Amino acid sequence: MSINFIPTVWSARLLANLEKALVYSQPGVVNKDYEGEIKGSGISVKIASLGDVSVNDYTRNTDLGNPEELTDAEQTMVIDQAKYFNFQIDDVDRAQARIDYLDEAMRRAAYKLRDGQDAYVATIMDAAVPAANKIGSVTTPIIPTKANAYEYLVDLSVKLDEANCPQEGRWVVVPAWFQGLLLKDDRFVKSGTASGDATLRNGQVGEAAGFTVFKSNNVPNTTGTKYKILAGHAMATTVAEQIVSIEKYRMEKRFADAVKGLHVYGAKVTRPGLLACLIANAS
Repeated sequence: MSINFIPTVWSARLLANLEKALVYSQPGVVNKDYEGEIKGSGISVKIASLGDVSVNDYTRNTDLGNPEELTDAEQTMVIDQAKYFNFQIDDVDRAQARIDYLDEAMRRAAYKLRDGQDAYVATIMDAAVPAANKIGSVTTPIIPTKANAYEYLVDLSVKLDEANCPQEGRWVVVPAWFQGLLLKDDRFVKSGTASGDATLRNGQVGEAAGFTVFKSNNVPNTTGTKYKILAGHAMATTVAEQIVSIEKYRMEKRFADAVKGLHVYGAKVTRPGLLACLIANAS
């Protein structure tokens, strides 16, 4: 019996992975004011704030009252999220392939770490939205249509107006189906030309009702329903992250190189009134 040897041809290209836009933890949606203070997983960052200063009527030729004692408040951001990767590449695979597996694997690992952080930050925001700043509920979610999707963004904007949220820098993150409704409304300003889009932040798709509109597949939802369409300002949420270590090492019992890395992060909503949420189902 003869043996037919069928040679294998290794392509010089990898099948490109389909990746989500990562939105929630980027600058402009959150702030990173305290990131320089973290050292590793498990530490806490104390965030202090002052209370209001009283303003009183002045009467001419009358002594001022005693100076008031300023009150302060303290919040804590805990760096309690720690994620790692650890992969190997066999020497035989590397010798036969015409591509750099190591570089591509590192890129994929970095994306997966960022994707996990993005979903985590969205969850932290969702949990902090005050009840008064919510439109719809998990029990009775709103079902927007192309005729009123834009109007619901206006309602979210009003919620933020009532909380004294700055007008400049407001954002909203919508799922793909909600963006589809906005695209059917002439008031939605799309992001523009393809060349202009190249300079936009990750996931940015346009402007509406005073918001920069982002699209994401990480919008919190319950099995494809009860989407938490979050809106707000970067002042509301602070995020701190750090790549603690990335190490390349030779595996002792194999002819293979390996790489491992550790990523730690945490998030804290320090001004919950600057967040609003529309709880909605697709029609």
